[in-house]
Amino acid sequence: MDITLTEEQAMIQDMARKFAEGELAPVAAQLDASKDYVLLQEKLQQLAELGFMGLNIRAEYGGTEAGVVAFSVAMTEIARACASTAVSMSVTNMVAEVIQAIGSEEQKAKYLPKICSGEYPAGSFCLSEAGAGSDPAGMRTRAVRDGDYWILNGTKMWITSAAYAGVFVVWAITDPERPKGKGISCFLVEAGTPGITIGKAEHKMGQHASATNPVIFEDCAVPANALIGELNDGYRIAVEELAGGRIGIGSLALGVGLAAMDYARQYMTEREQFGQTISRMQGPQWMMADAYTELEAARLLLMNAACLKEAGKPFMKQAAMAKLYATESANRACYTGLQLLGGVGYTQECPLERNTRDARVTSIYEGTSEIQRLIIARELLREV
Repeated sequence: MDITLTEEQAMIQDMARKFAEGELAPVAAQLDASKDYVLLQEKLQQLAELGFMGLNIRAEYGGTEAGVVAFSVAMTEIARACASTAVSMSVTNMVAEVIQAIGSEEQKAKYLPKICSGEYPAGSFCLSEAGAGSDPAGMRTRAVRDGDYWILNGTKMWITSAAYAGVFVVWAITDPERPKGKGISCFLVEAGTPGITIGKAEHKMGQHASATNPVIFEDCAVPANALIGELNDGYRIAVEELAGGRIGIGSLALGVGLAAMDYARQYMTEREQFGQTISRMQGPQWMMADAYTELEAARLLLMNAACLKEAGKPFMKQAAMAKLYATESANRACYTGLQLLGGVGYTQECPLERNTRDARVTSIYEGTSEIQRLIIARELLREV
């Protein structure tokens, strides 16, 4: 199997790297400390202008049409500099892909150009609830048909980019009489629709500059044509689209892990103890070697999943494997890097402190590591 990047993919990777180094890295610490959503939106707009908000979206809708592999490598480069920016980019691309995959022609023509161009700073994926995180089929948000409208009531939790999203993809129960998971539908709800309230931003451990808020729907009336996909087919849609989202979050985690280890590797060549740099000591060398080996394995798993998705082949198991391994290895890499720096790595003057906080949630959102293991086991047993 040839996994060498094509000329276009390599160009997108290089463009993402230059943007990350030139535009994001200089302000990443500021974004983390200030939670400056205005500055973040400026960076998201610049990414949209570069074509990074619709990397797998067809050109007729304003997308780049570069594919899943290009999306993965671009995500990794952006996350090397700023995980907060990267997660908004990942979710917005996922929202656009949902609309492209199951939206009507009218919905695609209406929303995709606004997402790809940056007219909408971001898109939000409203699935999780307080009692329905790893078990989305247990959601309680309801949508009731009333003439030419659907009336939504419920609260979604931990919604990325909610504070500045232009459109929300919202899941709600439309037939409570059906078996669990079988009566859920999906809706497109525009920001500013009466009945939507964006709750107070969560105070998070990491990824501070990315807004994460509850989204409350109180008698929120949306037109009948806001339904996206088939009625009562929403759970299947969520499961399929989350599989693609795992490639994005795995790629993000890889970028954070690489950033941490790249910083630590450079530090090893400068820090002296016992009359020599620690880069000459076998212990630190082995720590570095193990971390980079795991990150390279994560990259290959992500590339495999991305290639399968791009080719239109089944990829759920491979995406779960990639997400599980990339996020866990990124967390280990950050702690290894911090350990190599010693006391200085624990201070906020050093990016390792931010990297370590930012990496932690990657093994939780878009499906916890435990859920990935369940998916992998289910798919393996299905093959028997």
